[in-house]
Amino acid sequence: MNEYIGFNRPYLTGKEYGYIENAVESLHLSGNGSFTKKCQTYFEERYGFSRCLLTSSCTDALEMAAILCNVGPGDEVIMPSYTFVSTANAFVLRGAKIVFCDSRTDHPGMDEDQLEALITPCTKVIVPVHYAGVACDMDKIMALAEKHGVFVVEDAAQAIDSFYTDGRGVQRPLGSIGHLAAFSFHETKNIISGEGGMLVINHPEFEKRAEVIWEKGTNRSAFFRGEVDKYGWMDMGSSFLPSEMVAAFLWAQLESLDDIQSRRKAIWTAYYDALSLHPVLKNYLPQRPEWTTNNAHMFYLVLSSLEQRSDLIAFLKTKNIQAVFHYQSLHASPFHLQREEPVSLPNCERYSDCLVRLPFFYTMDQGRVIEALNQWKG
Repeated sequence: MNEYIGFNRPYLTGKEYGYIENAVESLHLSGNGSFTKKCQTYFEERYGFSRCLLTSSCTDALEMAAILCNVGPGDEVIMPSYTFVSTANAFVLRGAKIVFCDSRTDHPGMDEDQLEALITPCTKVIVPVHYAGVACDMDKIMALAEKHGVFVVEDAAQAIDSFYTDGRGVQRPLGSIGHLAAFSFHETKNIISGEGGMLVINHPEFEKRAEVIWEKGTNRSAFFRGEVDKYGWMDMGSSFLPSEMVAAFLWAQLESLDDIQSRRKAIWTAYYDALSLHPVLKNYLPQRPEWTTNNAHMFYLVLSSLEQRSDLIAFLKTKNIQAVFHYQSLHASPFHLQREEPVSLPNCERYSDCLVRLPFFYTMDQGRVIEALNQWKG
């Protein structure tokens, strides 16, 4: 039998071990050391983010955002139902009610045209999720946020090195537009550190408090900069920052970002070109709005039914190839239905039933996957 092709395989550049050794030899292991600072500066300089703070996960970054927005009981937070549970949990932990928005017909991201009808006097935050690194309509979302006085937290977990072209024709990095943004460096992402994430702070009003929350609610960072003669408990917070070993691993990845992105875009294009000729799958190719770039985070298909998707996954399994479905709608989850009345979000439910993700990683044998797909008759 052919060698197994899994859905994902983490890519190592070859420098990770050496940088981790450097971090260990520095004897600064706990975080916010030289590798942490290098990574944060990299993002600030490359993408123009105002301030970046590495976190142990994207979940941590979202939890920090919820604290910074002063989300609490009685507040409502609007987000797509088609997203990972961390998007919701970060705000549920603060006591918020989650209001789910349906997906677009052409893309799993939130339907921006439905947003305003969901805003109430209790709305505190809108959380656009840039699914597959494809931008939501941020002009529309930011205009609504300004009109109604709410915060915008971009869930940019999948959106590293992806851009949005605004109404003036200016291309802006995802994560730089909302008040705050959260990125992921989980091993399934383009750039990885095993686990890991980052909070992006785009408004100066949040910067000082964010650093305190990041450092367990203390002004420890200010103390080490010599700005205060002792540090103490200043605010709520937690141990959100990663160790220097995680940051060292991430630095090796960032040094190879352009190479990784080039390879991933080539894989994405090869899938698209090949499947555009497939008699069945050409009808189910991914779409994206004209305002967004493609960062090649994933390649997915949206089939016609749950049965058809299951058949394709089972067929590829016979070829020793793993394809996977993705999110189950959060509005239909047992946890949410224990707390709120059922709602119907037909587009989201369609993606939950019909979307399939194909294997996608730097070192993959893509030709074998395409060959197998060409043998599937649908």
